Amino acid sequence: MLGTVIEFDEPRGLGLIEGDDGERYPFHCTRIADGTRTVPEGARVEFVVMAGPGGRWEADAIASAAPA
Repeated sequence: MLGTVIEFDEPRGLGLIEGDDGERYPFHCTRIADGTRTVPEGARVEFVVMAGPGGRWEADAIASAAPA
């Protein structure tokens, strides 16, 4: 799936991606695929949706989206 990082709190390692489907998916920095533990707000990313704790959908395997 593709989306845009709309929030990222670096000290806490928590972020939020708005998917191209209009849904919002929270994530933790440990879910960033390249291991950098940071991603800039406004970045276009590819990710996989997975079930998280409490039944919420979350983003996983987050990677930079290839330029169009």
